[in-house]
Amino acid sequence: QVQLVESGGGLVQAGGSLRLSCAASGRTFSSYTMGWFRQAPGKEREFVTAIPSWSGSTYYADSVKGRFTISRDNAKNTVYLQMNSLNPEDTADYYCAASAGLVAVRSEHAYDYWGQGTQVTVSS
Repeated sequence: QVQLVESGGGLVQAGGSLRLSCAASGRTFSSYTMGWFRQAPGKEREFVTAIPSWSGSTYYADSVKGRFTISRDNAKNTVYLQMNSLNPEDTADYYCAASAGLVAVRSEHAYDYWGQGTQVTVSS
């Protein structure tokens, strides 16, 4: 069982930056692929980024590539999402998720555990 708690959301002006954190419980954090998803008001939840357990190749949605960076610290059981050059289209609830595998990491169905989400609002 893995419990995930996101933090770091808030209100930021367009062009600004935020860093989200996701703290995980459990001794097996390092074995999980970790992902970030987001859900804007009235829209479906969408993939943002993912990182394998060994911090190898990372995966990004085209909409955030070059602006967002995912990283993890297995010693701290934490995954991070650095978000730069934010724009109003990035406004959403951001969710951290953990997957026991490395298959279809862009699909929310690949993830076994989810956090409660943290809200990010980007003003124009």
